[in-house]
Amino acid sequence: MELSCQDIADLRVIKPLEDRIDAAVAIQFKDRMRALTDTGPALVLLDLSRVGFLDSSGLGAVVAAFKQAGPERRLELAGLTPTVEKVFKLTRMDSVFTIHRSADDVRARLADAG
Repeated sequence: MELSCQDIADLRVIKPLEDRIDAAVAIQFKDRMRALTDTGPALVLLDLSRVGFLDSSGLGAVVAAFKQAGPERRLELAGLTPTVEKVFKLTRMDSVFTIHRSADDVRARLADAG
């Protein structure tokens, strides 16, 4: 699973470059997320705007990445497509994660605060 990673001041934006996070790539996703969140800024934003499908294994991998970030890092989500958003709502994970409309919204908010 290929992920792009960009640091912008105190924010690390990680974006899956594939349109699915499912059982076939969940372990790779989890491993890549661990590698990308072991160091770096305290705020990590997972931009899911390219992901059109997320199954239970994919959701488990996102939750695992959230837990791996630990107390020293905060993992938030952005850009959920309607199908992915539905998965988060149905499982009530939308109450666990901070979810933003888009990564650009978060960047703008941080720029205004800085």
